[in-house]
Amino acid sequence: MLCQSRPRAFSRARAACLYDEHSRDLILKLKHADRTDLAGLFARWLSRSAADLLDEAQVIAPVPTHRWRLLRRRYNQAAEVARPLARAAGRPYLPDTLTRRRATESQGGKSAVGRRRNVAAAFVVPESRRRAVEGRRVLLVDDVLTTGATAEGCARALLAAGASEVMLAVVARVTEMQVRPI
Repeated sequence: MLCQSRPRAFSRARAACLYDEHSRDLILKLKHADRTDLAGLFARWLSRSAADLLDEAQVIAPVPTHRWRLLRRRYNQAAEVARPLARAAGRPYLPDTLTRRRATESQGGKSAVGRRRNVAAAFVVPESRRRAVEGRRVLLVDDVLTTGATAEGCARALLAAGASEVMLAVVARVTEMQVRPI
């Protein structure tokens, strides 16, 4: 499996579904068509598929969007899912603890190596926010897991800031067969 092909900075991951012809349209509507109303649905899916991770998580953080992309899109789709998930789980929601310090290109169409290079050192926990994650088990939330490059970058930044563990919950995961070869 894709997630087992190399060690990861995040300890475990759960996906609510596969990224396929059944889920793609809904996920893209959230991501690009202002359908933030779908976030609650995805949060409910994650509350079931990642129940074991939610039980262990002490805080919940979304994968961040760079401020320029946030200005264009007006919202961060991962944050839209993470917020109701945290509320339902009764866990602190940390929307600004992890930041994307530089704008990155879209990951779409990139190989696994290209994706890792694209997000290398792109994520950081600002010094003023470190106390929110120090010694805590963090559940990182994103919309889609492809190669894991973005989640890996985020997890490394959270661990460097003192998180005791980083787990990952995504709405959908891409199968190995869907990822372009390296």
